[in-house]
Amino acid sequence: MKKDFLEAGQYYHIYNRGNNKENIFIEEKNYRYFLEKMKKYILPIADVYAYCLLKNHFHIVLRIKDKVDLPENLKAKIHLPFSNLFNSYSKSINKAYNRTGSLFQEHLQRNRIENEDYLKQLIIYVHLNPVKHKFSEYFETYLHSSYRSFLSDKSTSIDRDYIINLFEGLKNFKFCHDERRIVYEGIMNDIYLMDE
Repeated sequence: MKKDFLEAGQYYHIYNRGNNKENIFIEEKNYRYFLEKMKKYILPIADVYAYCLLKNHFHIVLRIKDKVDLPENLKAKIHLPFSNLFNSYSKSINKAYNRTGSLFQEHLQRNRIENEDYLKQLIIYVHLNPVKHKFSEYFETYLHSSYRSFLSDKSTSIDRDYIINLFEGLKNFKFCHDERRIVYEGIMNDIYLMDE
């Protein structure tokens, strides 16, 4: 699949996994550290709408800021903050856990999001990822996703208002997530029964 170039004003699904499917988050403090690096490198150039960090991979949904809002030195190098984030995180993990080599598989994966319907579906998909990969039974309580930020009044780096408005309110945001989970669980149960 041809990779999408990162362009100002565009929406993207950013994701990657550990090299050889290894874990990229070894212990709790690694998740916090990754989010700190994300704030440092990504927030100056993008609005983050959703994320989910799992032991061996991650998903981030974001919009690159308009060209006029980008720092002057990054207007022609939008990819650079992403490289800095993953290089910095990789070096820290390699040093802390006495490992060598690439932490992440190949290059950063990215897909452009072309419309609001797909954006909504993708946000739900990202939040349901812990259940899909059996890291958690309940996506609502998974600690390393942005879902709980939407239900909170605490300050957050997530562009909560934009997404809540996109879903036409918090009640509908929650309903859409619950509805998709029910559909997903039904599909998984059907697959389980076919395997018996």
